[in-house]
Amino acid sequence: MKINADVYVKDIPGQLVASLEPISTFDGNIIGVVHNREQVISGKILVNIIFDISAENLELLKKEWKARDVVIVNMGEAVENYSMDYMLVGKLNASDIDDMINEISESMEMESVEVGYSASGSKDSRTAMVSVTVRSVNDLRKLDSYFSERTKNAGLTYIRGVDA
Repeated sequence: MKINADVYVKDIPGQLVASLEPISTFDGNIIGVVHNREQVISGKILVNIIFDISAENLELLKKEWKARDVVIVNMGEAVENYSMDYMLVGKLNASDIDDMINEISESMEMESVEVGYSASGSKDSRTAMVSVTVRSVNDLRKLDSYFSERTKNAGLTYIRGVDA
């Protein structure tokens, strides 16, 4: 699991490295480290660490950090998001877009959806911009397949990957 942790370590030479060492000791993999030398509280500096580690070893790491006087102020699972923008062009209305969003939500969990819709101009050709964020590459593939099939069946044109 990918973990995002904010910890305080003693502001003395070697303590930052000493706080990172147990992560690899417990078979973790460090992805990123940012320390904030500006934020010193009671002689300790704030360090943000992102790392991969198993759930069992995470508990061992917490105990080791406590033994080393590393103060955990915030810890949670880091979640990756995948976003894609789709431009839909053709004979569609707001309720068509609403139906699409409802159908998508039945097959996957979306983190966010933003919709922009242009109703001006010809009634035969309207434009919608749909920006969707999902949690997995697999859901992103399902999303691509959905829009490909749905727009084909509805006689719409869609463009994937448009920057809004």
